[in-house]
Amino acid sequence: MSKRERKSYDKAFKLMAVELYRTGKPAGTVAKELGIGVDMLRRWAREHSETGNRSFPGNGKQDLTPEQKEIQMLRKALQESELENRILKKAVSIFSRDDNKYSGS
Repeated sequence: MSKRERKSYDKAFKLMAVELYRTGKPAGTVAKELGIGVDMLRRWAREHSETGNRSFPGNGKQDLTPEQKEIQMLRKALQESELENRILKKAVSIFSRDDNKYSGS
């Protein structure tokens, strides 16, 4: 069984397909003319209606709003702080042992 290569379509093609679909032509007709699946065309149209000009950034990239970027940055900073906190707790427990092995006395 041979593997089918995954086709990729650029942003201009997707926008043109969505515009053709929105002119009133049936999805099946537009999809057949362009050589794509009907479900794919409908998914592109839905994505474009939800995200507008930010749709189809390409190669799995996300085109985030400034608020989404800030949330992403804050989540990353929180994860780093939590990791540092866990490391410091372990260090405190090591250095505060009763055997005075690490206390320098």
